[in-house]
Amino acid sequence: MCPKYVVCIKNGDYLASLEVRKIYRALPDDFASKHAMIRVIDESEEDYLFPSSYFIPIELSEEMEKALFANQEMHQDVLVTEHP
Repeated sequence: MCPKYVVCIKNGDYLASLEVRKIYRALPDDFASKHAMIRVIDESEEDYLFPSSYFIPIELSEEMEKALFANQEMHQDVLVTEHP
């Protein structure tokens, strides 16, 4: 099962894509999990595969989730509304 959120613990060759100690959204991906990878939404707000060893799964309370990601969700709603 894919965690909903992960914390980046190293960024190796992905300095422009990942920030150490930052919380990222993780997306389910069966192929990735079979290959020691994880799909996350990175700094470009796109989802990409990264080594799963770069992350630690975490659980967030609903209140914390809303506080951390409210702006991203509003931005995504606007994009979806403008581009059906």
